Amino acid sequence: MKAEAIKLDGAKAGSVDLDEAIYGLVPRIDILHRVVRWQRNNAQAGTHKVKTRSEVSYSTKKIYRQKGTGGARHGARSAPIFRGGGVYKGPTPRSHGHELTKKFRKLGLRHALSAKQAAGELVVIESAVSGAKTSELAKQVKNLGWKRALIIDGATVNADFLRAARNIEGLDILPTMGANVYDILRSDTLVLTKAGVEALEARLK
Repeated sequence: MKAEAIKLDGAKAGSVDLDEAIYGLVPRIDILHRVVRWQRNNAQAGTHKVKTRSEVSYSTKKIYRQKGTGGARHGARSAPIFRGGGVYKGPTPRSHGHELTKKFRKLGLRHALSAKQAAGELVVIESAVSGAKTSELAKQVKNLGWKRALIIDGATVNADFLRAARNIEGLDILPTMGANVYDILRSDTLVLTKAGVEALEARLK
């Protein structure tokens, strides 16, 4: 399929061929959900921790005698039944991540790109190279109507463009290897450079 390419100033810059096997799929929500869940679970810190009975700061001396008090029998004051005692079976540091095959992750990325194409939220630009300052680039982005945009470039991102764009609210830039389903889906506009289109096709074939 053909897609029109533009420059950052809005001028036309020819067209590019988009691979049907990557941009022409019927998006499947179940695949996208599984990949996003895998991403977010791997990003979760899992550092939550509570003190168990052996870790709270209390004496282990028996708090009162076993028999004759008329109350329940108890040992140390650190028992979970008491206020300030240890927590029984509380959370401990662990990984929330789970496995997902590389083949399935690639499939998820294809469906995410296809979803943006189908929704009309995919834009192709000539290149992410700009000698403009942040204020000029911000004006260009505003004129193009990008509110929350993700720009995916080739193998590397131009340092001058990255410097000019880093303080613009709602604008994110990633190299091809950083392209992921979660960031693509949460953006309102997905912007691919011509180099990014070529690199994504090489990555996903």
